[in-house]
Amino acid sequence: MTEVDFYHDARDKLAAAAQIIAAQCQAGRRILVFATSDEVARRIDRMMWIQPATGFLPHCAADSRWAGETPVVIARNLDDLSHDDVLVNLDGDLPPGFARFARLIEVVGQDEADRAPARARFRFYRDRGYAVTPHDLSRT
Repeated sequence: MTEVDFYHDARDKLAAAAQIIAAQCQAGRRILVFATSDEVARRIDRMMWIQPATGFLPHCAADSRWAGETPVVIARNLDDLSHDDVLVNLDGDLPPGFARFARLIEVVGQDEADRAPARARFRFYRDRGYAVTPHDLSRT
């Protein structure tokens, strides 16, 4: 069953996501970043060029010819993907087909527009028996 990690109360949601993605990448995991918004996809792409500070995270778009060989892939949909290891949800909705991934990471900012739908997703996962682990980022 998919493990669900909720990183909540991030001061800067995308900066926090980039750090989490870097840690997952360093642990040898393959990561799919789900961002349906063009703006969010562009911003997380830029963040990964400077994260970590001494380098960049190897990443590409899901439609790139290198997607099958790249550890971090940014996708606007979850159709026809090359792996099912870690899914990082940067969208406001429940990611379709998330249960095929070994791990789901939700990153939630401090604004209410982000928190309200995240609470609904948290309840959805918990009520269906997924092990949900919360991580408070307000202290970092």
